Amino acid sequence: MTERAFAPRPPAFRLAQTALILGLAAALTMAGCVRRPPEPLRPPAYPYSQTPAPLVGALIDRPIDGGTQGAVKRAGADLGQCMAQLTAARVRFSPVPDRQNTAACGLSQGGVLGADMGTVARMAPGEVEMTCQTALALSVWRRQSLEPAAREILGSDVVQIDHMGAYACRNVNNGVGSNRISAHAQAAALDFAGVRLRDGRRISVARDWNGDGAEARFLRRIRDDACRVFGTTLSPDYNAVHHDHLHLEATDTRFCR
Repeated sequence: MTERAFAPRPPAFRLAQTALILGLAAALTMAGCVRRPPEPLRPPAYPYSQTPAPLVGALIDRPIDGGTQGAVKRAGADLGQCMAQLTAARVRFSPVPDRQNTAACGLSQGGVLGADMGTVARMAPGEVEMTCQTALALSVWRRQSLEPAAREILGSDVVQIDHMGAYACRNVNNGVGSNRISAHAQAAALDFAGVRLRDGRRISVARDWNGDGAEARFLRRIRDDACRVFGTTLSPDYNAVHHDHLHLEATDTRFCR
């Protein structure tokens, strides 16, 4: 074999050979004969993050039992948790800044209780300022006791809840015979006066507490239920000062009469 047979190929030949190889590879790839390497995994556009399940009005829509008062106390101790319970149950509550009106009177972790969108009954007067824990306890009581008891015992829906207010800078019993500050001084209690029904009847503590009629049975039922929700519940059975209302106090106390 001659020396010429092993001479290097000219540059033009090598370029043509390279182009032929590349063209053949491209043709095979397009035909599916050559598998492309897998593309690297890309992160999703929205990173996955686990969120807690909604409350769905957990506490407010739960029947009253032996643990209700403790649950209200625990949830009401934290403004964020308390508001989450109210919001989940479609109860409007607008927080307000803490304030100290006097050495003994003021409002902490409170706000304005608005409409309960899960019921038809409305508070009168409306837009009541109180602690969030009071609003939570009141919402549980009205949904799980007041309104069901009216349908069961009185045969009609409650359309209005009459009350005498929550905040009042004063001592207990309106200062009669006591120097102890009232829970009203911190907007931690509501004085319930009665209800108005869809059929036009009006039930009041002042007029209907005594006796054996349906009205009296209704009022005593909701008083007994309130004792399992609120820290302190006072009725006409307690003293003459409460002859016309139920004192519903959402504090850490435990007294029912």
